[in-house]
Amino acid sequence: MKIAFYAPLKAPDHPVPSGDRRMARLLMAALEKAGFDVELVCRFRSFDGKGDGANQEKLRREAETEADWLCDHVEADLWFTYHLYHKAPDWIGPAVSSKLGIPYWLAEASFAPKQLNGPWHQGHQAVEEAIRQADGILELNPTDHGGIAPLLKPEAKCLSVKPFLDAAPYLAAAANRTNTREQLARRLGLDSGRVWIATTAMMRPGDKLQSYQLLANSLSAIGHHDWQLLVIGDGPARGEVEKAFTETGRVAFLGLCEEGELPEILSACDLFAWPGIKEAFGLAMLEAQASGLPVISANRPGIANMILQGKTGLLSTEGDIDGFSTSLACLLSDPDRRREMAQNAVKNIKKSHDIQIVAALLKQELSR
Repeated sequence: MKIAFYAPLKAPDHPVPSGDRRMARLLMAALEKAGFDVELVCRFRSFDGKGDGANQEKLRREAETEADWLCDHVEADLWFTYHLYHKAPDWIGPAVSSKLGIPYWLAEASFAPKQLNGPWHQGHQAVEEAIRQADGILELNPTDHGGIAPLLKPEAKCLSVKPFLDAAPYLAAAANRTNTREQLARRLGLDSGRVWIATTAMMRPGDKLQSYQLLANSLSAIGHHDWQLLVIGDGPARGEVEKAFTETGRVAFLGLCEEGELPEILSACDLFAWPGIKEAFGLAMLEAQASGLPVISANRPGIANMILQGKTGLLSTEGDIDGFSTSLACLLSDPDRRREMAQNAVKNIKKSHDIQIVAALLKQELSR
């Protein structure tokens, strides 16, 4: 079976790294592991970040032109769109799949009724129409179900899938943790005797910056503990992020890392911390668990869908500096509990979040 793949927010080969790009790549890989012939057929980006009605209309017209071209040039047995919401709707997949007479599938579709009369009402309407046409949907975030379910046609499939990753490189890197840690300590001039805390995220204004600032404030509150923070990430707000950590000290900024480098860096650390403000779900938290790291984050639905509270990590109220600091202090002072959580984290990934699980489900459901 040949599958036409499309990601309206960000194509899987987009030059700017992000969790969304990684998830698109993982979905393509899962479909390929399921035995399908997958082709990225379109790179058109429908994103409008300002709620500009004129721009949305322009994007819609451009999408229609793209769809017309694809109808004449694409050969596929199924269309698969990843991540559509009111700011980045799918104006292409429904038209092409309808014209070609092939099934239309979605993954991570989000529908918020409150956007009906808002500045993105055109994108909102397009998302509604796409969901109504869908033959199947993969839900990666449990909070999306309430908005999606009422729109689905009776015969449509709705599959709940936990966020996933290809665990193999992380599990392999974890087996060589001691050597990697020693090498990294020498290269960066770090004290390998401290508890290494990893965090990784793009440095952007808004929620990401707020999360970095909360992490900095939390670490300042527990400065008496012997920790070392390794920050993986970069972006336009880097200066503000570095400023937030001015008084904490003991912070190594590693910048952007290639995906192939990440498993080794994470495997050298002892725990992972990210406040996750307004985070739907974070692939970095899966990568950390696959590397054998307990995770400290916010108790949001999407995050709680990946972290087993008290077993693979500690989740506190979103935005609560005191709660986040307490979680950090708890694991920093208890190496035995860290080791137990580390073992549980790896088991959690193998049992519920590995790409092979999703590939098997896709093979079963899309082949029918």
